[in-house]
Amino acid sequence: MPKLRGEAFWRETLRSAHYVVAPMVDQSELAWRLLSRRHGAQLCYTPMLHAQVFLRDANYRRENLYGEACPEDRPLIVQFCANDPEVFVQAALLAQDYCDAIDLNLGCPQMIAKRGHYGAFLQEEWDLLQRMILLANEKLSVPITCKIRVFPEIDKTVKYAQMLEKAGCQLLTVHGRTKEQKGPLAGVASWEHIQAVRKAVSIPVFANGNIQCLSDVEECIRKTGVHGVMSAEGNLHNPALFEGRNPLVWEMAEEYLEIVQKYPCPLSYVRAHLFKLWHHTLQVYQQLREELAKVKTLEGIVDVNRELKLRCQEEIANQKEGEKPKEGLPFFHWICQPYIRPGPKERCKENGASGTEKGVRGKRALEEEEDGNSELLSKNKQKKKLRNPNKSFDPSLKPKYAKCDQCGNPKGNKCVFNMCRGCCKKRAFKETADCPGHGLLFKTKYEKSLSWQSSQTVSQKAELSRRGAVAVGEAAALKEAGDSAV
Repeated sequence: MPKLRGEAFWRETLRSAHYVVAPMVDQSELAWRLLSRRHGAQLCYTPMLHAQVFLRDANYRRENLYGEACPEDRPLIVQFCANDPEVFVQAALLAQDYCDAIDLNLGCPQMIAKRGHYGAFLQEEWDLLQRMILLANEKLSVPITCKIRVFPEIDKTVKYAQMLEKAGCQLLTVHGRTKEQKGPLAGVASWEHIQAVRKAVSIPVFANGNIQCLSDVEECIRKTGVHGVMSAEGNLHNPALFEGRNPLVWEMAEEYLEIVQKYPCPLSYVRAHLFKLWHHTLQVYQQLREELAKVKTLEGIVDVNRELKLRCQEEIANQKEGEKPKEGLPFFHWICQPYIRPGPKERCKENGASGTEKGVRGKRALEEEEDGNSELLSKNKQKKKLRNPNKSFDPSLKPKYAKCDQCGNPKGNKCVFNMCRGCCKKRAFKETADCPGHGLLFKTKYEKSLSWQSSQTVSQKAELSRRGAVAVGEAAALKEAGDSAV
């Protein structure tokens, strides 16, 4: 059967999916995907997988894809991060039988993506991306798709999308934020960029950004003309978003925990999901928040969930007629609803008086405070300070590492190529060279092998000549014996 492309792929393979659950690291695992599908999601992505690790590690493949095979979990797109065409395609070949398409992550804006040189930090390397997509389109039996972030300029974003389409991308997801828009600086996604891309390409386009309820989905499709809408944070706070419902939190939590019993996943995933679902309630019941953070077993998480449910039911029973939600929420805290991420100014106000008095700031607070007070430490840094009172977090005292010429990671101080160990190993192997600084001795070992082969050849020749001499001697002896016998 020929590989479907573009619109045909979206209509037939993806069943004209409009409601899409985003790829989310440690969050869009099988159990969560099944919960989302039960409540309106029509297409799901796996969490982002590292192509190189997927290729070399059988356990990683089993834990993240092979062991999760489930007939209900289709259509499904597997997302990889990669920066090498061969590695990307080889990993995709191992995954293609378990999904309906392979997605290349070009949208991750996090620091780990910058260090690993993938995600949104490849968006300027058009030649590399063309080679990756061309090779994948040629070798894979399933379509190749891409998820991107926009450039500040609409024209450049459009050209970027057209380049990916020309290379062989069959579906494009456009997150309407730049790679700098993340955390407290996320801001509002630009549907204008998404609309421009939709008009400029002939392949299906999904929109991502500003989706917190079903009316946002409908408005986004109407304004941008996209084929579908992808939700990440909105889906985590309300898995029934695509149904247009705002159910009781414990209903979603209990259903999810039941699915986890059948399709287990790491406890950290489960805990993170409950923190999202119960976000607003955990602001009220701080003690239960701490218990949820400390619990070590799935049964313990179920117990905390049950206690949260009982507290909320008790609060509902004591509720006065006409009482309205507090803290400016659209619904009472025990109802699934969006979470509006505060901007940097709002976060500073939240951490203002009380935060300054305690010397604490928000976990994801900006590194540069407006008042320049360097004594404000995150909770994580405070814990490190307790373990090591002499530890300093002054950026000026932090050691400066020279960067690898190839990838930007810290280079080896004694590397002859001025590279990190990984890049040095590739180059030394390719050039049959030595790097004593990294303990890589490809040239030395090669020369030793040649020397050994040469010595073996000499010894073999000596042995052959010896055997020849023996044979000649034996023949002469036999001849003399024959002559004497005559």
